[in-house]
Amino acid sequence: MSKTISPSSMAPLLLVVAVIGLNLRPFITGVGPLAADIRAGTGLGLQGMSLLTLVPMILMGLVAFVGPSLQSTIGARRSIIAALAVLGTGSVLRLFSDSGWALVATAAVIGFGVAIVQAVFPGVIKRMFPAHAARVMGLYSSMLMGGGAFGAKISPIIADATGDWRMGLAWLAIPAVVAVLLAWIYLPSDGQSRPAGNVALRLLKRPRAWLLMACFGLVNGGYSSAVAWLAPSYQAQGWSGPASGNLLAVMATCQAASALLFPMLIGREGDRRKWVWLTLAFQAAGFAGLGFWPQLAPSLWAALVGAGLGGCFALSMVVALDHLAEPALAGALSALMQGGGFLIAAIPPWIVAVLHDLTDGYQAGWMLHLTNVIIVMILTYRLAPHTYEKALPMVKEGPMHDPKFAA
Repeated sequence: MSKTISPSSMAPLLLVVAVIGLNLRPFITGVGPLAADIRAGTGLGLQGMSLLTLVPMILMGLVAFVGPSLQSTIGARRSIIAALAVLGTGSVLRLFSDSGWALVATAAVIGFGVAIVQAVFPGVIKRMFPAHAARVMGLYSSMLMGGGAFGAKISPIIADATGDWRMGLAWLAIPAVVAVLLAWIYLPSDGQSRPAGNVALRLLKRPRAWLLMACFGLVNGGYSSAVAWLAPSYQAQGWSGPASGNLLAVMATCQAASALLFPMLIGREGDRRKWVWLTLAFQAAGFAGLGFWPQLAPSLWAALVGAGLGGCFALSMVVALDHLAEPALAGALSALMQGGGFLIAAIPPWIVAVLHDLTDGYQAGWMLHLTNVIIVMILTYRLAPHTYEKALPMVKEGPMHDPKFAA
């Protein structure tokens, strides 16, 4: 792709970024508000319901490892358009999901499509907007989180209007079709610069890649648990489906605002850690509130968790892209961070379900995520900008051969 963009092309490309991001989370966040109806219609228990989040997250992790290879062999543009089509197809198939396993299968189909987009698109953004990558990543992350709010709010409304929870999930095929059309029309053709060789394997030899994966995974485990169990946790306390969906929408709306705001505040260069620590402090306060005082200020706890998760997600993407100047390599590192991270993030919703069955409540699950936030606060200390070059020597071709590297 071209490294410069004419002013006339900027607006359509930003629209593509926004609409693609909007499609990547509603299929997960729309499930929580409909949990009671889904369980009644499919017979899924709590651990079965957790698979609707766990399976897509695992796929997001596994597929991200082959993202650089997809970009090299198929091309980023074709990969993204095909993946969006898969996403829309999976949404349509939810109309015919009469059993729990059929619904889990559609989650896998959609998750596969989302995984490809997430693996390829950050590198595309850095290539299209080399001078504004942080801010555009903020837009992408904000729309991704905003899509979560969109799904949480609209899915129960459509389900109530149609009398069918399947329609509350299947309607998400519509924005997917819009994304396919816009990407087909406006996304530029691939350029000549593509990742050479198996970039993922070379990056996996670096401790810094594993550090980024751990931080990303522990934080996003909080997201996967929140979208899976925030609404059901309040339904267990007597809230209705739409009311609990509104709470999830508050969380996702604050995620979107935070994901947009923080990349605008941090500037183009500099130490991102103080901003990351601020987002982690938000998460810590929110999870503590959910665990110890759930009825005191539910909307505030949801807002704090959302603001912390959204800002941290966007800043994590920026930090990964900051490590390497070459867009193809930076995109590969981002894909790898997401790959390992989403594999980690897939597990907590299931752990929360097990803890619920053991304790008959959600407090232990929220405490798990409070602990994870504290761990990430400590790990993030290693992500000082002056360590980037030593941790990941900038090599465009061939193996990374420097035996001395930092975590």
